[in-house]
Amino acid sequence: MPPRPAARAPAVLPSPNIWHWPAVYEVENAAQDAHDAVWTVLGEVAPWAGLDVVDVGCGAGFHLPRFAGTARTVVGVEPHPPLVELARARTDGLGRVHVLAGTGERLPLPDARADVVHARTACFFGPGCEPAVAEAERVLRPGGVLVVVDLDATRGPYGEWMRTDLPRYDPVAAERFFADRGFGLRRVDTTWRFADRAALRSVLGIEFSARVADRAFERTPGLTLDVAYRVHWRRTPGVPGAGAQAFL
Repeated sequence: MPPRPAARAPAVLPSPNIWHWPAVYEVENAAQDAHDAVWTVLGEVAPWAGLDVVDVGCGAGFHLPRFAGTARTVVGVEPHPPLVELARARTDGLGRVHVLAGTGERLPLPDARADVVHARTACFFGPGCEPAVAEAERVLRPGGVLVVVDLDATRGPYGEWMRTDLPRYDPVAAERFFADRGFGLRRVDTTWRFADRAALRSVLGIEFSARVADRAFERTPGLTLDVAYRVHWRRTPGVPGAGAQAFL
């Protein structure tokens, strides 16, 4: 069955970091999770070896080759055209990877074509993301997993800086949103490691307001930063990997 035809998508909220500073966001991606703590948890709650993966809000495709190392197929979905092109360039030559333009609320895929739907700091932020959750469930097969990786703003120092800049964001309400819908939760402590202080400062500058970024930089000696994440996941009823067919 071919991918679902593209439909008129709802307005997309621009990402405040990668849309405007994709080169700096590459530096951030390279620094994140220096010890693969998030990847270890992903492998435990949503193993993807030999299965079909969809990465929602894949950005410039940083995580797609990692999934493609063992997945059967990988589809990255991204709404911002310049990032779609960067992701396609990054994965050119990886035959099992496809990058499609689309949103979390309108995935350009047919029903029941994924075993894992992954989103990392994209699209799924708690109350208001109900359409994206429903859309992920549409494309998941029986036994498939929706796994959402997000920053844990309940813990500092990074979470404190987030809450200062986003006073309307309620991280406890976000956690409750997923818990009320039967998602499991794993809290993950990670280390971000930068090549030099200039790289650290540039990343803080795209993540926070100037005032908060300055304070964060002053409070972060050296080249590492401790950052906490949440991993939410929910598996659909059924046997994982059943009825697998190619995406495209």
